[in-house]
Amino acid sequence: QVQLVESGGGLVQPGGSLRLSCVTSGFPFLNYDMGWFRQAPGKEREFVALITLNGGHTDYADSVKGRFTISRDDYENTAYLQMNSLKPEDTAVYFCARRRLGGKYDVWGQGTQVTVSS
Repeated sequence: QVQLVESGGGLVQPGGSLRLSCVTSGFPFLNYDMGWFRQAPGKEREFVALITLNGGHTDYADSVKGRFTISRDDYENTAYLQMNSLKPEDTAVYFCARRRLGGKYDVWGQGTQVTVSS
């Protein structure tokens, strides 16, 4: 059974940091690109970051460049999103997703809530 399980969300003050984890199972993790997305209340889901297989390439939304870092551990079958200098506008549910060859994201986690507030 293919599964993606996010964790690490929570309440943090502006300027703070959080590290999200996406633990995967049921498929050969090292053969897939992985992405992070987020969805704020009343808004559409938006792309946050991507890491290709072997970690050879990363990409970020302009809104998070220089503050967020995506990484992966192919031994632990886990993707990470390190979020620094958090802003209230980063408040959202964060999802990880598996990207198939061809670019489509076909498996999603259940999400983890990140709230940035003083």
